[in-house]
Amino acid sequence: MARKVLFICSQNRLRSPTAEQVFANWPGIEASSAGLNHDAENPVTPELLQWADIVFVMERAHRNKLSAKFKPHLGKARVVCLEIPDEFEFMDPGLIRLLKAKVPRHLPSV
Repeated sequence: MARKVLFICSQNRLRSPTAEQVFANWPGIEASSAGLNHDAENPVTPELLQWADIVFVMERAHRNKLSAKFKPHLGKARVVCLEIPDEFEFMDPGLIRLLKAKVPRHLPSV
C-alpha cells in the first residue's frame, strides 16, 4: 500500500508543487501538495491532513502554523521539517537537488 505524502509551503506555488512533481512517480508513495496561506493555490484542509501519512513542511514557521491551525487534524501524520528557504523558483534545479537530498530518508524503502 502506498504511503501518502503531503508537501506544504506558504502559497503552494513554488516549493511544495515542485516537491509533489519530483516525488510524483516515486515508488511506494502518493504525493500531494498544499499551502498554509489563506490565498494558497491549493490550501491545506483537515481532509488533506487526515489523508497524509507523512507531512513535509519547508520551514519551521510552517510547522508552527500547521500545529496552531490544524493540531486536531494531524492525527497519524508524522511532520518533518525540511528547512528549505523560500528562495527558489518552481522546478529550480537547486531546489530539486535539496529535495532529493532531504526527503528520501523519510520515505518507506520499497
